[in-house]
Amino acid sequence: MQAGQPKAPGYQQALETLCESYWFPLYSYLRRHGYNNQQAEDHTQAFFCRILEKQVLRMADSKRGKFRSFLLGTLKHFLSDEYDRARAQKRGGGRKILSIDFTEAENQYALEPAHGLSPEKLFDKSWALTVLDRTMAHLKAELASQNKHELFDHLKIYLTVEKGSIPYRDKAVELNMTEGNVRTAVHRLRRRYRRLLRDEIAQTVAAEDQVDEEIDDLFNALAY
Repeated sequence: MQAGQPKAPGYQQALETLCESYWFPLYSYLRRHGYNNQQAEDHTQAFFCRILEKQVLRMADSKRGKFRSFLLGTLKHFLSDEYDRARAQKRGGGRKILSIDFTEAENQYALEPAHGLSPEKLFDKSWALTVLDRTMAHLKAELASQNKHELFDHLKIYLTVEKGSIPYRDKAVELNMTEGNVRTAVHRLRRRYRRLLRDEIAQTVAAEDQVDEEIDDLFNALAY
């Protein structure tokens, strides 16, 4: 994993991707674990500071388990350290190695399921939703750069519904396209979405052969 190799090409980008992919799942875990929103913000920021300062990510080993399990286990160890806990607000509010925007964190957390999901399962579900959100955002930006933002806005619904649930002819009328052209556009959109999803996940695993397993985990987490 590049985020654990400071001298590797693309290290900073990998670090930013790691932070963007995992800060909210970690925040959600902390909130479900009983911390208030300010404490969760402080601990999340402090945790990222600690693992980067100590280069903890270098210890992640795919042979010993999933990276998400490693990260969550590291957070639990961090929280059990009374020294870190006492200094969390100072560390979180001081030196910030990575910029985390918590502005909408609590509003987003309020949308999380209120039923009996454990902190660990909520962490996994939040991770899965974050990955899908980031993938959709990348796809939207990509099509916007091709002046196809209107096409994306009309067809993105097909990425989240079962095939056949929305007739292509309805969108064909809206877009002034033939039904066949809409079908082709949707096929390309789905194919590109799948590719971007794999790319997104590949950035947070140690090896390419772990991507399929992570995708399986992602959809299992969405079912919680």
